[in-house]
Amino acid sequence: MSSTGDWSRVRDLFEQALNLPDDRRREFIESAAAGDTVLLEELETLLHAHNRTHDFLEAPPRFDADSFDASAILEGPGSMIDRYRLLSVLGEGGFGVVYLAESDRPIRRQVALKVLKPGMDSRQIIARFEAERQALALMDHPHVAKVFDAGATQTGRPYFVMEHVVGVPITDYCDRNQLSTAERLRLFIKVCQAVQHAHQKGMIHRDLKPSNILVGGEGPRGAPKVIDFGVAKAVAQPLTDATLQTERGQFIGTPEYMSPEQTESAGHDIDTRADIYSLGVVLYQLLTGVLPFDSAQMRQGGLEQVFRVIREQEPRTPSTRLSTVADAETIAQRHGRTNVRTLRRQLRHDLDWITLKAMEKDRARRYESAAALAQDIERFLNQEPVVARPPSTLYRLGKLARRNRVAFGAGGAIAAALVIGTVLATAGFVQARRERDQAESAREDAQEQAAIAQTERDAADAARADAQQQ
Repeated sequence: MSSTGDWSRVRDLFEQALNLPDDRRREFIESAAAGDTVLLEELETLLHAHNRTHDFLEAPPRFDADSFDASAILEGPGSMIDRYRLLSVLGEGGFGVVYLAESDRPIRRQVALKVLKPGMDSRQIIARFEAERQALALMDHPHVAKVFDAGATQTGRPYFVMEHVVGVPITDYCDRNQLSTAERLRLFIKVCQAVQHAHQKGMIHRDLKPSNILVGGEGPRGAPKVIDFGVAKAVAQPLTDATLQTERGQFIGTPEYMSPEQTESAGHDIDTRADIYSLGVVLYQLLTGVLPFDSAQMRQGGLEQVFRVIREQEPRTPSTRLSTVADAETIAQRHGRTNVRTLRRQLRHDLDWITLKAMEKDRARRYESAAALAQDIERFLNQEPVVARPPSTLYRLGKLARRNRVAFGAGGAIAAALVIGTVLATAGFVQARRERDQAESAREDAQEQAAIAQTERDAADAARADAQQQ
């Protein structure tokens, strides 16, 4: 396969080829490869994989009452999807249902099978996911769940087959096991390392949240697994009000964990730093037991209100937010049976700064990588100086000015008038003082000249008196 840095190009060329008529794809990939045999072979492999699924990627067949099979739409425990037997429902969200399933070939194993709901562009999604699956196959990390397979049901609805991870969301795991702040941070470092590995393979998750970070085992030695890498991009579509009304367990586009840039231009202009923001929100929740912004209030005003909060509203520091939570004592008890005062002291300063640096609205001010975030947490745990620092007063004033342009515009005009008035008054004062000094100097010069003249007259008079006496 291509090197990590080249994978995004392979994927882009593959998607471009899919937008062409079948008879022009071969010519396109040969031209795009420009003699690069490795690149050409990869593109051929992807197109071949796509063509193998061509039959079931077409539009759903015309309804035939005689041959209609209700299980093709109404899947459930006991029914089959391709070679996978559905055993039980693991979860359901706004875009699909996840089943525990079992296959007996090529090996017998249990998997998690996600079926997307009707109404999605099956052909486009499967084609895009096929490219993503090739990249996912390159990932080999103990804390990243593997994706095994992808396909479509009889009616053309896409499904994805993933490693079945036995675990619970990372926030639930930490609370149930009453992990201390330090233990939570060490667990979170493993998550950052998994995300860093995926980023190095050219993958961006786009939907990191506790329900996509499952932890198995017991106590502080729990093993986290990041799930759904690649799936978020494969099914990505513009955020709608309907998307926002689904529960937080939905499969893509969870606003509480979404970076500001994901709300703009349909989320096309994003990079790995979008995942850094989401990691910052997860860290915030691990430390305080709550989200940085209240979910109910955030969604009250509809889509525009959600976007405004994500783009403009600055979160409180974790230590400050904890002081406003009604059940703060209960939250503190879950942190190694500590109390609110001790927990706030643990969060104040370094952890406040680390969390908010990861959640910076301006992605240029965030940690440049998941590894950098993990390293700063390690510095904190080792009692070393951290890289994160609170934003300067000038930066905060600039942010405030951009959020309140009208008020600051009027205030700026008043301030400018005051400055101009002060400058003019000062100039007038300086000029008056200069003129006064000049007059004083002239007066002193005149007095000095008069004194000299008087001295000369006195000397002349004395000389005449002496001459007369002689």
